[in-house]
Amino acid sequence: MNAARSTVSAVQRRAFDRLINFTDAVVAIAITLQLLPLVDIKLENGETVWKLINDNSSQIFVFWFSFLILSVLWLKHNQMFNSMRTFDTTIFWLNSLWMALIVFLPWPTALYGSLNDGQLTEAQGVGLLYWWTLALISGVGWLVAIHAWKNPDLLEESALTERNESSGLKKYRGASFVFVFLSIGLAAEFSPQLAPYLSAGIIPMDFLLRKRTISKLKKINQKVH
Repeated sequence: MNAARSTVSAVQRRAFDRLINFTDAVVAIAITLQLLPLVDIKLENGETVWKLINDNSSQIFVFWFSFLILSVLWLKHNQMFNSMRTFDTTIFWLNSLWMALIVFLPWPTALYGSLNDGQLTEAQGVGLLYWWTLALISGVGWLVAIHAWKNPDLLEESALTERNESSGLKKYRGASFVFVFLSIGLAAEFSPQLAPYLSAGIIPMDFLLRKRTISKLKKINQKVH
């Protein structure tokens, strides 16, 4: 049985809604900023669109990949906050750090995308900066989730059963993103051409972990009912 929990006032609810809206706006702006380096790409006289795309393939790939990853990270953040009913000081500052890193990401994205394969080999640290920034974003988001799961008073009633039964699996999912981004960052330092291929496994990995989590939650619900 759950211990008695404090009541969340209307003022606290409004403050939490404002925090969510502010976070969503920051992510939307950060995703828009990812596009700015592509805006400067223009066709030269006599140049075809296909040549333009080929010459700027690194920049285009990094934009789309960053857009996809930011969308996934926002979705995870949204899912976590949907299971919460309020926030505390720790959540506020962790979320602020998460937003700061999100806004910072367009810079390493622009650096990373502006280099071709040969330049990546010479410009050491650029790939590491990009991938480890993603690792930091994932890590801070993971800390937000851990703090919320450890403080049930922050959670909605509907999230308490899930917290008790599957928190370990959710922690594993959060840690997996951090580990993968750190690993790709190291790989980018020693073999820059290998990093894009390694990144192709991120979404399938999350899909499989998510599928496993959903399967476990279904079993939990069957036991409850």
